[in-house]
Amino acid sequence: MNLLILLFFPLVGSIAVLLNRNYAKQTALISSIITLGFAVSMLCNFEADASKQFVVDLAWMPQFGISFKAGIDGISMLMVLLTTVLTPLIILSGFNRTFKHTSALFALILFMQSALLVVFTALDAFLFYVGWEAALIPIYFICAIWGGADRIKVTYKFFIYTFAGSLFMLLGIIYLHLQTPGNTYDLQAFYALNLDSSTQAWLFWCFFAAFAVKIPIFPFHTWQPDTYTESPTIGTMLLGGIMLKMGIYGLVRWLIPVLPLGFAEWKELALILCIIGVVYGSIIAFTQKDIKRLIAYSSIAHVGLIAAGVFTWNLQGLQGAMIQMLNHGINVIGLFFVADIIINRLNTREIALMGGIAKIAPKLSITFLIVVLGAVALPLTNGFIGEFLLLNGVFQFNIWAAAIAGLTIIFSAVYLLRMYKNVMQGTLNELTGSFKDIHGSELVVLGVVCALIIVIGVYPQPILHISEAAVNGLIGEVNSKLAF
Repeated sequence: MNLLILLFFPLVGSIAVLLNRNYAKQTALISSIITLGFAVSMLCNFEADASKQFVVDLAWMPQFGISFKAGIDGISMLMVLLTTVLTPLIILSGFNRTFKHTSALFALILFMQSALLVVFTALDAFLFYVGWEAALIPIYFICAIWGGADRIKVTYKFFIYTFAGSLFMLLGIIYLHLQTPGNTYDLQAFYALNLDSSTQAWLFWCFFAAFAVKIPIFPFHTWQPDTYTESPTIGTMLLGGIMLKMGIYGLVRWLIPVLPLGFAEWKELALILCIIGVVYGSIIAFTQKDIKRLIAYSSIAHVGLIAAGVFTWNLQGLQGAMIQMLNHGINVIGLFFVADIIINRLNTREIALMGGIAKIAPKLSITFLIVVLGAVALPLTNGFIGEFLLLNGVFQFNIWAAAIAGLTIIFSAVYLLRMYKNVMQGTLNELTGSFKDIHGSELVVLGVVCALIIVIGVYPQPILHISEAAVNGLIGEVNSKLAF
C-alpha cells in the first residue's frame, strides 16, 4: 500500500491544486514535499539487495493478462528519489514567476510526477506503457501553452517523434505478450522468454527507437534543442532533469534484460551512436550564442555518455549510469534555473549581451559556479564519480571508445566555463548594470542544488550502495543467457 500511496498521491495533489487556485503554487509544493516524505520513508525501510520490494500486484484487466503490478529495487529506488527530490525544486523555481492559468500548470506537473513514478516502478509491460504515454500528455500541454513564440511547431515535432517511437515499442510489447505462457505482460515472464536471435534482433530496434528518442541518442535527437529552448523553463527542467531518464531506465530494465541476444548483436552500433552524440553535442555547444541552447546541447553530450555506459553492460558502466542519471538531473536543473533567472532579469538569451554579473550578484555567481563545476565533473563534485565510472566502464569495453567518449569532459569544461566567464565575468554594461542578486525561493532552490552537488561528490557511496545489488543481479541474469 505504501507504493500505491506514492504513485497516486501526486494525482490527489493535482486535484487539490485545481480546487485551490488562489494558492496553487503553495498547494503543489506541499503535495510534492509530502510525496518526497513517502519516498524517504520507503528508502528508510528499503533493503539494498536485488529483490523487488513494496510490491503491489492487483488484478486490473485479468481477461487480457494485464495487472497493476509495481515494485521497487535498487535501480527503481534511485529513479524514485530523482523524481521526488527534483519535483519540489522545479515547483519552487516557479514561485517568483507569473504564469497564465497557474493552477493548470502546477496540476500538470504533479500529474506528470505520478506518471513518471509509474514508469520507474512498473513490473507489468502494459502498466509501463500506460505510464510512458501518460507522462507525454502533461509535458505536451506545458510546452504548447506556456512555451515561446515557436512553441506549437516545436511541440508538434516533439510529440510526433516521441509518439512514433512509442508505437514501435507497443508493437514489441504486444509481440512479447503473445509469446508468454498464458499471454501475460509480467516483466518476469518477458525475462523468461527464450526467443531466437533473429527475432530478438528486430525487437531490439522496436524498443530502442522509443528509448533513443526519449534520451535522446544521435540521430534521434533533433527534437531536443528546439523543445528545450522554446519550452518554459519549468518544462525544460522536467524534460532534462527527469523525463529523459525514462529512456535510459528503459534500456536497463526492459530492453537489454528482455532481449539479450538482440543486445549482443547490436550493442557495438548502439554504443557508437551514443559516442557520436557525445562528440556532436559538444561540438555544436561550442557554437551556441543562446545560453539555453548551449545547455541543451550540453545535455545531449552528457546523456550520450550515460547511455554508452549502459551498453558496456559491466558493473562500472552501469553503476556510473545509475548515479549519473541522478547527478545529471540535479546539475541540469541548476543550469537551466540559472539561465532562467538571467533571461528573466535581462530579457535576452544572447550570451554576448551579458557580462559582469558577478560584480553585483555574488550569491548567483557562487552558486552558478558550483553548478558549472558539477556539470564539468570536477573532483569532489557529484559529476566526477559518475563520469569516472562511466569512462572506466567504456574503457573496459573498448579503449578507443573510451578515448573518444572522454572528450566530453574536456569539451564540457571548455564551453561551460567559457559560458560562465562571458556571462558572469568581464565588465557591466547597460543591460546588466541593474541586475539583482538571487533571493527568496531562488536562493533556496540553488542552495539545495549546490548542497546535493557537494554532498554526493564528497560521499557518493550511499547512492552507489542502493543500486549495486540490483545492478549485479541484472548483469548476472543477462550474462547467463548470453553464455548459452
